Amino acid sequence: MSSVVRARRAVRETVSGLPPAFWWLWTSTLVNRLGAFVATFMALYLTLDRGYSATYAGLVAALHGLGGVISSLGAGVMTDRLGRRPTLLVAQVATALSVAALGFVRDPLAIAGVAFLVGMASNASRPAVQAMMADIVRPEDRIRAFSLNYWAINLGFAVSSMAAGFIAEYSYLAGFLIEAVMTLVCAVVVFLKLPESKPVRSAEAAAREAGVRLTTVLRDGRFMGVVGLSFLIALIFQQASVGLPIAMGEAGFTPADYGMAIAVNGVLIVVLQIPVTRFIEHRDPGRLLVISALLAGYGLGLTAFAGSVGVFALTVCVWTLAEIVNAPTQTGLVVRLSPVHGRGRYQGMYTMSWAVAALVAPLMAGFVIDRFGSVWLWGLCAVIGTVAGLGYALLMRGLPAGGEEKAGGGEEKAQSAVERPAEAGTTSAV
Repeated sequence: MSSVVRARRAVRETVSGLPPAFWWLWTSTLVNRLGAFVATFMALYLTLDRGYSATYAGLVAALHGLGGVISSLGAGVMTDRLGRRPTLLVAQVATALSVAALGFVRDPLAIAGVAFLVGMASNASRPAVQAMMADIVRPEDRIRAFSLNYWAINLGFAVSSMAAGFIAEYSYLAGFLIEAVMTLVCAVVVFLKLPESKPVRSAEAAAREAGVRLTTVLRDGRFMGVVGLSFLIALIFQQASVGLPIAMGEAGFTPADYGMAIAVNGVLIVVLQIPVTRFIEHRDPGRLLVISALLAGYGLGLTAFAGSVGVFALTVCVWTLAEIVNAPTQTGLVVRLSPVHGRGRYQGMYTMSWAVAALVAPLMAGFVIDRFGSVWLWGLCAVIGTVAGLGYALLMRGLPAGGEEKAGGGEEKAQSAVERPAEAGTTSAV
């Protein structure tokens, strides 16, 4: 009984103290991921249902990633200039319309073009979500908030992965339309419940914001190092949704088999994210990032030895632990290195690292699998994970254990003078 009481107390401590606006944003994230079918099963749709090659499937996925690369920086600028809420609304409505269209097009060029538009629209919301979360949550609660948001992402992913495997066997079109409807529901939640969180600008703050340009971000050496390492980590994790389904399909496994194996990822994150976050919350982020990079690389590397759904699921367990540790730690580091009035641009650049990985990973997977076989792909993942781990070890040397390195005390002043009015209005309508 005492263990149950301790577990309940731990959950209460994890979810308490966060503002209402955060929970509406969390709800929007959950609804979005509950309907996230298309990205997960695009490779299977193109290779099994439409009969295209792995190379073509990789090309389409790469165009999806290219759309994300283009929109990431633009959305970051929009987030800073127009606000978090308008950027979210535009991105979600555009995503719903383009996803629905993707389910109806049949011409290979049309599929590629619409996939590019889906990539642009879906990635445009990410800088706004991360910036809004940093705005409305106190600095000391951010790691916890990012973990809870990541928990919602994977709760939805666990449910949608299992459901989508069976939906795909019945009708891929149904999956496209369900995702479109769920994305529109997210837009409704944002419109009705989420106020604008962009910090109120004083004249001094406006001058600081005017001084933060994309070139400012590019000149920030440590931050760009984080962006580069984030790209390597994302390149590994992308293979779970690009290389893995292609490899399993070529080995004779069904979409439902892949859905059950990959659903382990979401289930484990739902079960472990909160307790693991409590364990790592005050530990050295550099060491955590090194460990997570090695687990990611060698976890995917172990896929080379998988020959059954059960063994595939075991490999998923290894790299899932890397996700659980890496996601909140790296996101918290990005916020630490971002100035208050440049969060949109900094988050846009960080988001671009994942978008570029989404562009490169499918091309890498298609080329390596077609030319050399899937075993070489998994070995390459292990090498990339090792390089990323070494990179984190070097980059994090000299980084203070706590506080905001980018702005130091100046950021704390900006938060108390600028963010507090936004936090005070989190429950009001816009």
